[in-house]
Formats: sequence, structure tokens, C-alpha cells
Amino acid sequence: MTEHHTADVCVVGAGPAGLALSLMLLCSGVRVMLIERASGFKREFRGEILQPGGMAVLDQLGVLAGARDRGSHVHRGFQLIDGKRTLLDIDYRRLPGPHAHLLAVGQEHLLEELLTACRQHPTFTYLGGHRVTGLLRENGRYVGAVAHGSRTGDTTTVRARFVVGADGRYSRTRRLAGIDAGRMDVFDQDVVWFKVDAPGRTVDRVRVHRSAGQAVLVYTSHPDRLQIGWTVPHGSWNQLAARGLPAVKKELTAALPEFGDLMDEQLTRLSQLTLLDVFAGRAADWVRDGLVLIGDAAHTHSPLGAQGINLALQDAAVLHPLLLDALGDGDVRTLDRFTELRARDIDAVFRFQVTQSKVMLARPNPVTDTVRPVLAGLVTRSPLGTVLTQRIAHGRTPVQVRTDLFTTPQSPKARA
Repeated sequence: MTEHHTADVCVVGAGPAGLALSLMLLCSGVRVMLIERASGFKREFRGEILQPGGMAVLDQLGVLAGARDRGSHVHRGFQLIDGKRTLLDIDYRRLPGPHAHLLAVGQEHLLEELLTACRQHPTFTYLGGHRVTGLLRENGRYVGAVAHGSRTGDTTTVRARFVVGADGRYSRTRRLAGIDAGRMDVFDQDVVWFKVDAPGRTVDRVRVHRSAGQAVLVYTSHPDRLQIGWTVPHGSWNQLAARGLPAVKKELTAALPEFGDLMDEQLTRLSQLTLLDVFAGRAADWVRDGLVLIGDAAHTHSPLGAQGINLALQDAAVLHPLLLDALGDGDVRTLDRFTELRARDIDAVFRFQVTQSKVMLARPNPVTDTVRPVLAGLVTRSPLGTVLTQRIAHGRTPVQVRTDLFTTPQSPKARA
């Protein structure tokens, strides 16, 4: 069976970027069809840290409080710890409010809150459990998408004036459009990620621990759980895993002795550890005639610095008014400004993450080991620290949601 739908905008991917953009467009009276491959949000997520810039976008959409109430943990800042020395202590409380902190919020909770808000709008259609299998084109312009139901076997055709690919780092929309992902293997580390329950043993900062030549990222997430990312040399995980679980746990305990007992008790099989392929990416094109890529579909980042969700939400906020203009006058060239407005900010994050990786995560070497404490002290004790924190928290160009363009009774502006 084939169903046919029409919409002003067809969004592919119900992650933070796709849902946030859908909600902004719906609040502006736009007809949105959102296609999501998964049938629900009950799955493993690792990106849970929100920067203040991302929180600001969600707050302006009226969904931050609900997501926080579903389960979250506030972190006052970020620390780099080398052995027993705290080299870097970035206190987000130095920033202006109301979001002067980091927030670990379950992505499942965030997505559910956004989807609930979208469903309040009569111009919204959600197609969950469907995988995009093709893009529609007419006279060289993208005019919709074809999706296949994973359970029902049905086919749905969506005709839309614009298609937005927000379907992540392995974006199928991007591949179907023949756009190169622009993968860049600029990081020397992969990350082995896992979680352990830690009731009563929370940490109030996102930490990177350097010890015995290892670097481990750790932070508390809801409910009373530690998220741990162990950095290993790029391409080395299979060799490490071949040594067996006891050897892996021994190395982890040496790197993070504070929680060695939890890891020893709860890690009972290697399958509990997930290898993350850490790479950067910048798609060859973010905009084509009738098609736009946002979030990880357009640019992929390292987990270091918790920028992925932040940048994706800001992409959505920047694209929202541009799409409204393009829908209004039909001039697809309006969307070219999206690349102009976002490229410098995204490139700045790339450069900064590469520097972070080399300074914070690099294996021991005399030059880096000498420079690291000096740089950390400079950042911690000088005004440069506040400037740098502001840049990480809000980006090179802080972004605001154009709530003045909201017109529907269901929008946060109207409810206020």
C-alpha cells in the first residue's frame, strides 16, 4: 500500500535538530511532515550534555523545563585532572544567567518533550518507524521523499516544498542526495563508552581525568549514573579487547581509581563497552535546490566539549526564519544564507576541538606535558577563561529563536 502526503517542509530525522526545527516551523504555521526511522526513543543515547546555548534554544521553545523535570543533573562546570592535580577548572557560574551551568538530560526525555510539543499543532504529521528510501526531484529540484515502513511494509510518498535532512552523522538523506560526508580523521583517539550505576557518588562537574597515560571523561547523568568515555589510541580497541575483560578493567581502574570498585562490579562482559568512531566531518554541501542538511548530517564533531546537540539546535534556530522567507517568496536562493551564517561558527568549533584533543587527551610526550599545565593555569586564572567559556557555551555567534515569527495559539509566545 502506498500513501501520499503533502507538506510545506519534510524533515527527516527526529533528533534534537529535526524536532526543534519542526516545532519552530509549526509555531509559525507551517505544515510539517517529520519522518523518523526508529519507532520510539527507547534506545541507548550517549550525547546528553547541554551547553547554555542549547538550553537557551530549548527554553525559548518552552520545552526545557519539562525535559529537566523528566530527569536531569546540573554540572557547575568542567575540570581537567592530571593525577591528583586539577589543571583546569572552568566554572560556568561565571557566565550570565539563566543557564550558567551544564545540564545532563536524558536525550530520550528531551526528544519526548519536543515531540509532545509538536503534536499539539494540527499542521504536524509524524511518521515513526519509517526509513527514507528515496528523494523526489523535479527539474533538478528536491520536492519530497519516499519512506518505507519497517513493520508495516507500506510506502509513503511525501511531496514538500523543502526537504531537511536532520538524520545524523550517517545521514541517509545526505547519501541519497549524493553529497560527500567530508569525513576528516583528525583525532588521534577513539572513545570506548559505557555507564555504571553510582548512587550517592555523583560528580558536580564534567571531568577529564589523565592518569597513567590514559584519559577518561566522566560525568553524572540521571538517575545516579556515571557516563564514562575512555579514550584509546585510534584503531587500537580490538587489540585491547583481545587481552580480555580483566585486563581492560585493570587499565580503567588505573585511569579512574575513584570509581574502580563500581567498574569492577558492574562490567561483566566486553559487550557493555561501546566503541565510538571519533571523527570530524563537513558535508560538501549543506544546501541544494530544495534540500538542506543540518546538525550532524551537515557537520560531525568529537564528543569532547559537548558541542553536538548545541550546534544542532542552533542550526535549527538559524534555518527557521530562512525557511519561512523561502516559503513566502519561493526563492530557494534564500537558503544559501544558511551556509554563510553557520560555516564560520562550525569551522571554529572544528579547530578548537582538534586543539582540545591534542592538549587534553594526547598520550604522554615532553612538549605537551610541559605546555598543558601552563595553558591550563592561564585559562583558569585569567579573564581569558571567562571569554573561552562564553565561546564554548554559546558559540562564536550566540543564537536566538525568532519567537517573533510564532503565530499559532500553541506556540510558547501565545501561551505566555
